[in-house]
Amino acid sequence: MFKVVSKHTIVTELLSLGLVVLLTSAALAETVKVEGGLLKGTEEDGLEVYRGIPYAAPPINDLRWRPPQPAAKWQGVRAADQFGRACIQTNAAINNLPAPSEDCLYLNIWTPAKPGEKLPVLVWIHGGGFVAGTPAEKLYHGEWLARKGVVVVSIGYRLGVFGFFADRELSAESPRHVSGNYGLLDMIAGLQWVQKNISAFGGDPNRVTIQGESAGAAAISILCASPLTKGLFRGAIAESGGFFGPVRTDASFGEGEPLTTAEKRGAEWLSSADISSIAEARKIPAEKLQTMVPHRVGWARPVVDGWVIAGDQYKLYEAGRYDDVPVLTGYNSDEGLLFGNPKSQEAYVQSVRERYGQFADKVLAAYPGGTTPTEDKTARDLFRDSSFGWNAWTWARLQTKTGESKVFLYYFDEKAEIPPGSEGAGYGARHASELPYVFRQLTEHDRPAPTPKDEALSEMMRSYWTNFVKTGNPNGAGLPNWPAYDNTKPQILHIEAGNTKAGPLVDENGLKVLDEYFAAHRAAEVSPPAR
Repeated sequence: MFKVVSKHTIVTELLSLGLVVLLTSAALAETVKVEGGLLKGTEEDGLEVYRGIPYAAPPINDLRWRPPQPAAKWQGVRAADQFGRACIQTNAAINNLPAPSEDCLYLNIWTPAKPGEKLPVLVWIHGGGFVAGTPAEKLYHGEWLARKGVVVVSIGYRLGVFGFFADRELSAESPRHVSGNYGLLDMIAGLQWVQKNISAFGGDPNRVTIQGESAGAAAISILCASPLTKGLFRGAIAESGGFFGPVRTDASFGEGEPLTTAEKRGAEWLSSADISSIAEARKIPAEKLQTMVPHRVGWARPVVDGWVIAGDQYKLYEAGRYDDVPVLTGYNSDEGLLFGNPKSQEAYVQSVRERYGQFADKVLAAYPGGTTPTEDKTARDLFRDSSFGWNAWTWARLQTKTGESKVFLYYFDEKAEIPPGSEGAGYGARHASELPYVFRQLTEHDRPAPTPKDEALSEMMRSYWTNFVKTGNPNGAGLPNWPAYDNTKPQILHIEAGNTKAGPLVDENGLKVLDEYFAAHRAAEVSPPAR
């Protein structure tokens, strides 16, 4: 298997530390040297797997709400056979995993590399609305992607109030005069660790692709336009997420919120929780602090601070101010299923009029809603397109216009196999339903035993995804052709078992109506501070 350092090198390292360790050839096959020290992983079905590698110091005590700091070095050989704890979050129990902890800045590696190989690297950033999720979830385990010839890395990052809390006092103590976005800074620190250390695992630091889903996909799009990420990756995969909406004080998912607004909300929360200062807040146990935060969607999320997020991402792409790397992005046919149907047609129409104002009539013409299953889906399609479809389409057309690298756009439409007449019959692909196929974790999300059709679809998607990681182009032998996006003749890959093929945009008229709406709000948006 994959050997990184010789027995002589390891013995010399240990003796220099005053340590005597009996080493066997089996241990040598699993031991690597990184900047923090020596690591021993596990050998699993032809792969080397390293779990729970610290890439930054535990963000506890005085390091709470500060940018990530370097991890401490260790002596001897550190066991890398257990996932790090999930970050403190809204999920009290995560698939029977250990209880979350504030000490959670760890990453994991699956490598198929043989001696002397330098394989392309895929770095996974999980979703969960920036308030939940962990790389330890089986759905995100990387062994089946790694078997396609890439090194897979997954990164944990701070969530919720610990990862995305902005406050005036925190901004005042920062040399950059900013706060919030600690979770994004964690991701960047993880990518920097990969640059310095991945060659020890047979990975090529010059061929790193970042991948995320939902909030993770929004983070991917942010990282593609952040001034802090230059040279850290050469490709991006974003599944059901983006950050191209205007910067608004009443921002919703996929839209930017100004730092000043987030700081004000932070100060109001501290006051309402009877917390007098950041120093006091840093002394509150993490588990208790988590119970004190408002449980409102979007309360903790990335903010446009002028440093990590330089400004309105749409405008940054219009101006060519982003990492011009190949992109694979898309969304699912029935994203809104996970978030619930409208309670009634009347409630749906009222909510559209409240949100879209003068554009409501156009929106309702494109997404009318109604009482039949087909009509009802148009209401869910509005949620799908406003939160996910418009972001993917906008990313594709802006980069195609101002960049050199290609964008490959997909529409995942694999429907659950439910008998006709049963509850849920006729629905499309819900949010995150592509993930079991991408990772070949086909029993996750409470799925039944996989069928040959499931296996074939997973094989195809993993081939597309890993081809993209290797070459910047998902196409390969035996796969339906996936054309790069072209503004003059827009094509999107419709992914469905046994019927995958390129075709037109879905609900293009609705996407254009939403584009008008977002453009109008962009004209009145709040500019970020200069940093």
